[in-house]
Amino acid sequence: MASDNRDLAPSLSRPLARVGFMTSTNLTRIEAAERFALISDVHYDISLDLSAGADMSHKTFGSTTTISFSSQEGSTFVDLRAPEVRSVVLDGAEITASAVPMNDDATYDATQGILLKDLSAGEHELVITADAAYSTTGEGLHRFEDPADGEVYMYTQFETADAKRVFACFDQPDIKATYDVSVTTPENWKVVTNNTVAEAPGAEPGTKTHTSSVDYQLSTYLIAFCVGPWFEVRDEWTGTITQHPETSPEAIAAAQERGAIITSGKMSVPLALYCRQSLAEFMDSDELFEVTKQGFNYYAEHFGVGYPFYKYDQIFCPEYNMGAMENAGCVTIRDEYIFRSAASHYQYERRADTILHELAHMWFGDLVTMKWWDDLWLNESFATWSAAMSQAGATKYDTAWVTFANKEKAWAYSQDQLSSTHPVFSDASDIVTVDANFDGITYAKGASVLKQLAAYVGLEEFFAGIRAHFATHAWSNATFDDLLGALERTSGRDLSSWADQWLKTTGINTLAPEFEIAEDGTYSAFTVTQSGAQPGEDETRTHRIAVGVYSINESTGAVERTARAELDIEGDRTEVTEFVGIQAGDLVLVNDDDLAYAFIGLDEKSLATATEKIDKITDPMPRSLIWSAAWQMTRNAQMRARDFVALVARGAAAETELAVLEQLLLQAKAAVSRYADDEWADTEGWEQLRTALLEGLGSTTGQAQLAFARAYAGAKHSAESAQVLRVLLGEDATAAAGTAAEGKSAAEIAPGLTVDHDLRWALIIALSGAARATGESSDAVEARIAAELQQDTSSTGAMLAVQARAAVPTEETKQRVWNDLTVKGPELSNLYLRHAMAGFTHVGHGDLLEPYGAKYVEVAPALWESLSPEMALRTLEGIYPDWDHTESTDAAVAELVEAADTPAGLRRTLKEGRDRVARAKAAQAFDRG
Repeated sequence: MASDNRDLAPSLSRPLARVGFMTSTNLTRIEAAERFALISDVHYDISLDLSAGADMSHKTFGSTTTISFSSQEGSTFVDLRAPEVRSVVLDGAEITASAVPMNDDATYDATQGILLKDLSAGEHELVITADAAYSTTGEGLHRFEDPADGEVYMYTQFETADAKRVFACFDQPDIKATYDVSVTTPENWKVVTNNTVAEAPGAEPGTKTHTSSVDYQLSTYLIAFCVGPWFEVRDEWTGTITQHPETSPEAIAAAQERGAIITSGKMSVPLALYCRQSLAEFMDSDELFEVTKQGFNYYAEHFGVGYPFYKYDQIFCPEYNMGAMENAGCVTIRDEYIFRSAASHYQYERRADTILHELAHMWFGDLVTMKWWDDLWLNESFATWSAAMSQAGATKYDTAWVTFANKEKAWAYSQDQLSSTHPVFSDASDIVTVDANFDGITYAKGASVLKQLAAYVGLEEFFAGIRAHFATHAWSNATFDDLLGALERTSGRDLSSWADQWLKTTGINTLAPEFEIAEDGTYSAFTVTQSGAQPGEDETRTHRIAVGVYSINESTGAVERTARAELDIEGDRTEVTEFVGIQAGDLVLVNDDDLAYAFIGLDEKSLATATEKIDKITDPMPRSLIWSAAWQMTRNAQMRARDFVALVARGAAAETELAVLEQLLLQAKAAVSRYADDEWADTEGWEQLRTALLEGLGSTTGQAQLAFARAYAGAKHSAESAQVLRVLLGEDATAAAGTAAEGKSAAEIAPGLTVDHDLRWALIIALSGAARATGESSDAVEARIAAELQQDTSSTGAMLAVQARAAVPTEETKQRVWNDLTVKGPELSNLYLRHAMAGFTHVGHGDLLEPYGAKYVEVAPALWESLSPEMALRTLEGIYPDWDHTESTDAAVAELVEAADTPAGLRRTLKEGRDRVARAKAAQAFDRG
């Protein structure tokens, strides 16, 4: 399959003709291809002055960039987003006046970037001096003051194209470069970047200058600066690189030349962990290093090329928007992964998944980089697939694929049913479009497709193709076509048709069994049927699947697999001849082992067995697939929400896969709050769910009990159930009459449960949200919050207090928070906005939010323009009026969607919100019926 831009650069090698129309802040694929054809041999010398950064009143910092590059004849532009550009010097000549486009108010207009007109062919030196801005949104150079001790920390986040917020650059992935960096800071600060750092006294008293060099080719979005008085722990990984015939000596030599220490296959990599000083006591470095080393071991065995960078640092950063970022040798990770309180199994598993995901990127993304963002899916899908493979193959989280089936695939299926769904290989015409595609299609569906591809070509052949890909394209850029060619060579399969089916289409097929049973109880015919993909063009696809037959063991009652067949299917119907003549079972799974990306159809007997004996299915993967199928049926208005809640109530406490358990409890809450008939939810549903959660809280231990405790706190509460919260919090001695825990103390309600800082806040937030039901005054709620803040002075406590205050169920509170979100938004940090939105939309507050459906439509366009791209997307998704099912609001949103001047990113957000509301209304109607 030819990618959309495979031959773009040669065909667009002409000089840029219309410099005045460039869009630096939203670079297009065509502009990037044109600039790539013009610019080469780039080196950056970056100097940042952060010496005054500890003073939060300073909003900008000095940034000077010297860019050495070669050019063809023509005109282009350099990317920079900064409040002020002080000077631009090209080849010794001052060109500021002609190079810096200005707005009407005489400020720098970053939209077009810094213009370089009529470049001559040859080598050039460009020096740009600017004042860049500190960020509070997690984009560019984010700055954070820790309320626990007043220390200030900074870190960068440059993907997709935000390096330009810190230094002037050609900010696109295929213009790789080398770098020299110099950062001036207060003398007690550290700088962590892509390579080791040298330190020297700064020019001014009380300052220090940190220098480093990146002498290998690296894209601008993979450069990182982490600055502050970090706590640091060091270690080292030593291992053996498994040599494979398709790994060329040249690839190994290249890795060795760029810092890899390889002698007869042996290799050592320095490791380091960093976090804020206030979190130092909570950093479980042994566990973090263990998972990291296990990942190195797995990738050393399977990737064939040694780790390509000089060292591997992981920096846990505050107020982080995402899970982590794969900056080469300098991975930044959200510091919520430093657990200051008891953490659930899924939190530990998810942290391990994140660590291994970013480590995989060191090869797939950093060593070999996509040429343009239309291959973003491949970058993220491969890392997601690799993380699950290495977790299952090298760590204690050996059921990672079970978690994937229940968590990641739920995300993918949900995204793929929206009207905004897109092919895996998606539109990447410009950066705004790319940013919107960091979604469940790009990550989870893409990883599902890769898992199926590995099954289709064979796992060993898949790894062989990967190794050949790394060896061929090390330190350069590559496309999916390049990888596909490598896989075709190692597997002998023609994959062009497969790629078209899976990468250029949308939607989900449903696979179901169809069979006949003879008088002797054996299958006389067995077929797998495939429905056309929806939403999409109703196409069927080639799937590699396993079909499992499960039967009830009469002596033990367990549901166990008695037959399995693995095969390729295509078209509407595929016969499974292997099953003809075998004993019919009680349950048939047509996507056993979860090899394919598809919904599972269950025949009547299978559905009955699955729902009645969910806790008797001994193997965690088929049990997880049943849970997943039931949830998708609930979302698709094929199973009543109340029946799903009953299923969870019956089987959750027996679920051994703790990550699956957490997902089930979240889904049960969503079933009552979103998909159930409102009247049933209020009169029966919430009480039924709370009772089940309370029973689980009393009957489980350890991390399962913690999952039930958190889920109980997250439910909608009555006056009676709120008293259970107070008992757990230590405010009351025993639960009151009329509750499921009547007369019980905290030790009797939840034997062995430790109510630590984070769980206390979960209970406090729940009590804030239940104040109407309990009759508690706003003053009493505030007193509880203030008292807790006296005990918890951390930044986490401060943000959880924001959520607790925003959850107070009064009209005045909702109006205050709405004003914060829609008026003060640009002034507030990303983490403040996240917690304020969570409190604003607290469960059970739909009636208080009724006025804000129409208000949302009024403010959405202005918010989209006033907030940074990241914050605009998160805010408008977070406060979309899911609670408002009125036709008037839906019509107003639809009108805004259709308006010609609505930006594409906002239009997508609005369409997805309408889809969610429509799905909820359909499920509620089905539940009533």
